[in-house]
Amino acid sequence: MHSSYAETIGFDTDAVGALPDSWVEGVTGRGTPRWTVESDASAPSKPNVLKQSGAGTFPWCVRHRTSIEDGFVEVKFKALAGTEDRAGGVVWRWKDGDNYYVARANALENNVSLYYTEAGRRRTLKYVDAPVPANKWHTLRVEFSGRRIRVALNGKTYIEFDDNHIAGPGAVGMWTKADSVTAFDDFSYGSK
Repeated sequence: MHSSYAETIGFDTDAVGALPDSWVEGVTGRGTPRWTVESDASAPSKPNVLKQSGAGTFPWCVRHRTSIEDGFVEVKFKALAGTEDRAGGVVWRWKDGDNYYVARANALENNVSLYYTEAGRRRTLKYVDAPVPANKWHTLRVEFSGRRIRVALNGKTYIEFDDNHIAGPGAVGMWTKADSVTAFDDFSYGSK
């Protein structure tokens, strides 16, 4: 995919123990998310990762002042813990905490799924079985253009879907579910 611009963020110059600059955290539903930069010897780009260690219905962390209508979002993630869920995801066309698309991979269920969230309610578009071992780094990538959405895990496309629930430009970011403790690194995004 040709991008008119792209950026990759490795969190390596951000202060450890705090939310990184230019990011906003929150939750769809209820709970107390906690997104902090942490050092991690296993980080794909050392030394730091962004870790979600709080809990909530759907914790999210979005890049401030991003606005992409057609493009891509990609992140490396590692599911560390969680009894209800062990999920790592990305959001795009994010308008606010109640309206956005999300794709996620789940290490407890071994699947990849695509949702849209509208008026605070998450709706499933598609689930596909996929190997997502916990405590290993995975790369989740979404390409979106018009109605077409393509979701890939570790370089393999699992979902191709046409949907028009969330149109127009929006922010990009990361997402988890419930009690997932998840590390993220090398967050990349760009416009077409």
